[in-house]
Amino acid sequence: MKKKKLTRWDLQNKKQAGEKVVWITAYDYWNATFAEAAGMDMILVGDSLGMCVYGYEGTVPVTMDQCIVHSEAVRRGAANTFIIGDMPFLSYQVSVPDAVRNAGRFHKEAGVDAIKLEGGKRVCPQIQAIADGGMLVMGHIGLTPQSSGQLGGFKAQGRTAEAAEELISDAKSIQESGAFALLVEAVPPEVCGIIRDTLTIPVYSIGAGITADGQLMISSDVAGVFQAFTPKFVKKYESLGEKTIQAFSAYRQDVLDGNFPAPEHTYKMKEGELAKLKTLLQQG
Repeated sequence: MKKKKLTRWDLQNKKQAGEKVVWITAYDYWNATFAEAAGMDMILVGDSLGMCVYGYEGTVPVTMDQCIVHSEAVRRGAANTFIIGDMPFLSYQVSVPDAVRNAGRFHKEAGVDAIKLEGGKRVCPQIQAIADGGMLVMGHIGLTPQSSGQLGGFKAQGRTAEAAEELISDAKSIQESGAFALLVEAVPPEVCGIIRDTLTIPVYSIGAGITADGQLMISSDVAGVFQAFTPKFVKKYESLGEKTIQAFSAYRQDVLDGNFPAPEHTYKMKEGELAKLKTLLQQG
C-alpha cells in the first residue's frame, strides 16, 4: 500500500495522542528511498551533509546550492514522506528578506514541505517572516552546530538552571513567532520535557532524551557509516562502514586473484560470430 505523506496537522495530532514521531536525515536519492521504505515519518536534509557527505569539519561551509541539490535528490527518492530542508549558515542570519528568499528556494526548487533554522529569540523575526510567507518553519535550539564557536564547541546545553530557563524562554518565543515544531539538541531530558509540556507545537529531540514528542537521528550514525567521531547520544544499529570496507577489499582481492569477472559476469558473442570475426581480421 502506498505510504501517506504526513501533514503538519498529522504531526500535531500525534503530539496530542502521545504518539512518537520518528525521523532521520538523508542526503541522496537512495538513502531517501531506504528511509521511506522503513516508514520514517519525516526526513531532514540536514546541513550535517557537510560532515557526512563532503568531509568538512563542521556545517559552516555548507552552501544553499548544495542543500538545494541534495534536497531535490531526497524529494525524488521519498515522494510520500514529509521532507524538511535545513537552512545553512548565512542563508538567514544576514537579513529577514534573505531568510524568506532562501526558504522559498527550498520550496520552489526542491519541493520540501518545511524548512528548519537554528537559533533562539534572535531568529524569531526570520521565523515570523517565513511563516507569514506561507511556509512551514521548524525551530532548533540547544546545541546549534552553526554557532558552535560561540558555544565553545559541540557541547551539551541547558545543564544549569539559568541556561535551561533561557532555552525555555527561547522555545516560547519560537512558538509565538509561528514555528510549527521545534528541534531540541543535546539538552538534558528533564529540560526537554519541560519544553515539550510548555509548548503546544511538537517538540523533537536529537540527543535530548526520551521526553520529546519524537526522535531525530543522523542516518550515517544509525547505519554506522560515519566514522570520524560518535556523539554520546548516538546508537549504531549496524556497521555498514566496516561491511563496505570488507566488500571493497574482497572485490579488490578477487580481481588480483583472477576470480573476477567470472564467465557468468560477461557477455557471449552470438554463435559462429567469433570465427567470422577472425576471418574478417585475417582478410584485412
